[in-house]
Amino acid sequence: MKLSPNLAPDKQREMLRQMLTIRRFEERASADYLSGKIYGVVHCYIGEEAVAVGVCSALGRGDRIISTHRGHGHCIAKGADLNRMMAELYGRQTGYCKGKGGSMHIADFDIGMLGANGIVAGGIAIVTGAGLAAQMEGKGGVAVAFFGDGASNAGPFHECLNIAATWKLPMVYVCENNLYAAQTAAAATHALSDVAARATGYGIPGSVVDGNDVFAVYQAASTAVASARAGNGPTLIECKTYRQRAHTERAGQPDPRDKTEITAWMRQDPIARLESLLRDQDELDDAGLRTMEGEIMTAIDAAVAFAEASPFPLPEQATDDVFAA
Repeated sequence: MKLSPNLAPDKQREMLRQMLTIRRFEERASADYLSGKIYGVVHCYIGEEAVAVGVCSALGRGDRIISTHRGHGHCIAKGADLNRMMAELYGRQTGYCKGKGGSMHIADFDIGMLGANGIVAGGIAIVTGAGLAAQMEGKGGVAVAFFGDGASNAGPFHECLNIAATWKLPMVYVCENNLYAAQTAAAATHALSDVAARATGYGIPGSVVDGNDVFAVYQAASTAVASARAGNGPTLIECKTYRQRAHTERAGQPDPRDKTEITAWMRQDPIARLESLLRDQDELDDAGLRTMEGEIMTAIDAAVAFAEASPFPLPEQATDDVFAA
């Protein structure tokens, strides 16, 4: 990994700040879930931070994204408010979904975050619709679908790539291939080693990048976004990455992954790689990192305090803002 020639040092340090914010937020969410303060399941994004930050750094505020059950990283990278995120995890009225959605359903339309989605591949069709909307609006907007390797085997993935390619929708499809769908290895369910190879069948560009290299992700995303804005249609990007935690934070769950595999991927930790690079280029020192970490932890502590001070939804509000079609 080398310094991106298209990014100023301040921007590169901001990428590190975002990645660290995601990491520390997830660590706190895990701890509070295990202590019983957070209800419902939590899927941590630890180890995959470079994907969300690399892609979202190539987007504008008006561009739209959709996430997955492992969605906190995408929310933070797109600019979501930590207070409202934490309040949602805590099930409080001040949360993004007024405490009724929880970890897997955070959304903020004002920043182009159309929502996390607890259904595997459930968001791909929704955000493809957002791509159609962007095309019809004619303002150069782009829509991005984040999904995992498991979702790439589902029908919506293929249906949406087909229609997006046919209509030349301004879409970027980002597969976060962390090698496992829950406890099932991708190698056991994929006929091809690269999800990006499937782009050929739809006549669109497809590329494989190191998902733990934030600059590689950023450069691939920037190329895809520019192409989409120019009216050239969608691109499929496969980011090879790895979740450092089990599928969920539930205590005692099985984790079939080999310990040597986990250790090898830990050596490729995206945050450590970026921090080391910035230090080698004299763009970061101990004092700067301590300041950054302190500011991040202050913000996360404040978010927890905000959540804990907020009220739970009242029983009579159970059906408010809940819709069915």
